[in-house]
Order: sequence, then C-alpha cells, then structure tokens
Amino acid sequence: MVDRLSGEIGQCQIDGQARVYSYMSHCGEERPLSGAHGSGTIFFSGCNLHCQYCQNSDISQDNYGMRVSADVLASMMLDLQSQGCHNINLVSPTHILPHFLDALLVAVEEGLCLPIVYNTGGYDKVSSLELLEGIVDIYLPDMKYADEDIAQRYSGVKNYPSVNRAAVREMHRQVGDLEVDEHGIARHGLMVGHLVLPNELAGTRAFAEFIVDKISVNTFINLMDQYRPDYNACNFPQLNRRVTRQEYMLAVETVKEAGLHRLG
Repeated sequence: MVDRLSGEIGQCQIDGQARVYSYMSHCGEERPLSGAHGSGTIFFSGCNLHCQYCQNSDISQDNYGMRVSADVLASMMLDLQSQGCHNINLVSPTHILPHFLDALLVAVEEGLCLPIVYNTGGYDKVSSLELLEGIVDIYLPDMKYADEDIAQRYSGVKNYPSVNRAAVREMHRQVGDLEVDEHGIARHGLMVGHLVLPNELAGTRAFAEFIVDKISVNTFINLMDQYRPDYNACNFPQLNRRVTRQEYMLAVETVKEAGLHRLG
C-alpha cells in the first residue's frame, strides 16, 4: 500500500493526481459501446500491470499525459456527453479510482447522465470494486491469463488468475449480463475482453470454462485477435510473433464449444 496523497507512488507510477493521456469520441471500441456516435473514452496514464507486449506502453508504462484536477476531469466527461457519445469509457482506471469518484460528483452535479464504463486490465481488488456498486453501469475487464506463472512472467503481477476471477465475479454480481437498447447500444452489464496470445499463453480454454461455470453462459465476450509483439515482446521468444489465423480460429472454436455465444 502507498500513500499517494503524501507523494508516494506505487506500481502504476502515479502519485496523488490522475493523469490523462487523451480523451475522445472513440468509434473503435466494442460495437455495443461505440455505436453510431462513439464511446466517450478517457485514456488514463499509468497501469497496475506491466505487460511486456503492451501496445500503449507510452501511456501505461512511460506515463505520458497531463495531470488533471477533479474539475478538469469532470469537464472532459461533460464535453464527451455534449459530443453525443453513448457512454463515458474509463480506460485503465484502477489506480485512479478516488480521482474518478471526486470528478464524477462534480460532473453529475453539472448534468452528466451517461452510462459509466469501467474498462480495466482485470487486476482489481474486490474491496475497491465494492465502492463502485451503483456507480458503474458497464464493466469491461480483461481476462488475460489462466496461469499465474505466465501472468507473473509477462505482466509482472502475482496471483493474476485468482485476483482477476474474484474481480469478474464481483463485477457480474453488481451488474449482471450485458443489456442493450433497441439500437444494440450497451446500457448495463458485464462485457469481458480476452486477447488471444501466441502459443496459447492466454489459456483460452480455461478462461471459457470459468466464464460458463462461474459467471454466465450469456456473458458478452470480446475475443481479440489484434496481438502484435510490441514494447519488450522481442525479448520473449514465446511472444515474439503475431497470432496466426489458425490460433485465433481455434480460440473462437474453443469459446463456442464451451457454450459462449455472445461474441463481439
């Protein structure tokens, strides 16, 4: 534990003030989030994971971005709402939770009424998530690994599968399965991202079985095929290539065979 208000920094390298790399109406998110007018996405600097293949390492590891007060962060949310975005999509918010809550109070008082999306790497404490019950409308966690040694080696965190699974169970307890409106736009519920890694490093079969057995067969899954060997991946032979078409299609087949049918 660190005391950020006293200037201490933790694994995420962020102190007592949140940093924002950028914010925008994003049309490249999952279809139920982007819709016709985009997802109101705020990219926070820093991350509590250190993925050796991160495609946004300048944001997550180098912490490029500007420091923002609660008032400034609130104004960003309101600006995105004024642009017609379908939601406020917080990317990598785990380590700036208090800052977000302070800003949300300001934004709501000024008229913010969009659904809040909590878009996270999935390494979240249940005690932190409990603070968000009734506040977050849509949870979008990653489920990156099914093996803790692989998680430690490639993302630098301990006990990722157990922490991740407990977090996803809590998220689902709060918001349930994904609900969409008549236009297919997400309004409430859980969406789960799973990036297919080369050499089956992500443990797709175990991931799918967990979702079916412990969460819900109706869980919306974004099975991602965009892995590329960025950042430090060249130093890890198992990571140093793209996912093949055959590997991705095997992952799709695996997920479907487990019984999952809502794939994005």
